[in-house]
Amino acid sequence: MDINHLEEGVMQKLHVIITGATGMVGEGVLQACLANEQVESILLVNRKPSQYQSEKIKEVILSDLSDISQLGAALKIYNACFFCAGVSSVGMKEEEYYQKTYTLTINFAEALLREQPDMTFCYVSGTGTDSTEQGRLMWARVKGKTENKLLRLPFKAVFNFRPGFMRPYPDAKHIKGFFKFLRAIYPVLRPWKPSYFLTLEEVGNAMINVSLHDYNKDILEPADISFLAANK
Repeated sequence: MDINHLEEGVMQKLHVIITGATGMVGEGVLQACLANEQVESILLVNRKPSQYQSEKIKEVILSDLSDISQLGAALKIYNACFFCAGVSSVGMKEEEYYQKTYTLTINFAEALLREQPDMTFCYVSGTGTDSTEQGRLMWARVKGKTENKLLRLPFKAVFNFRPGFMRPYPDAKHIKGFFKFLRAIYPVLRPWKPSYFLTLEEVGNAMINVSLHDYNKDILEPADISFLAANK
């Protein structure tokens, strides 16, 4: 399969903001950043402590994520944001899911944009997200609207990640029971469709690589994520 190529970039080190590190996806992205020498510093923005400590990490606890603007000039050293905060739509009405997905994400992004527009913003949505905003699946419409709005914001670059299944790191702290089961059968699933059954290490590394080197697509499906993770 012919995958669109990486563009040559000049950025050498990343200073990254990560949201959602108390959830499975954000934790996995954090673990990838901790292991990567290209990531020099990490600002965690959470509603509760992440339980992670490192010389790389600074953590800020905010009840309202859009309050990030209170950090002011301190945000200007960061050149990438990996927005991994999110909720499941299961059992939610559309209005509530909209508030916890679209409103939360866009308020955060706009507050960050006012302080530091010269950054790459990576957003985790998911396979099946509806860019038309007209489909029958509520979560897909809301995620699609969120992606579309982010792409209109004047950051240096915006990339919408649409992973499928993601295997957590072996030592991950924040895993729900269903994913513990899927992690157990991952070795059977991965060979069947390697570009769909990803690891969170791959997702994190893809975010790092796209922030360092750019890419010629802004909607990243599982095959793009797999490619980006493998190409530095």
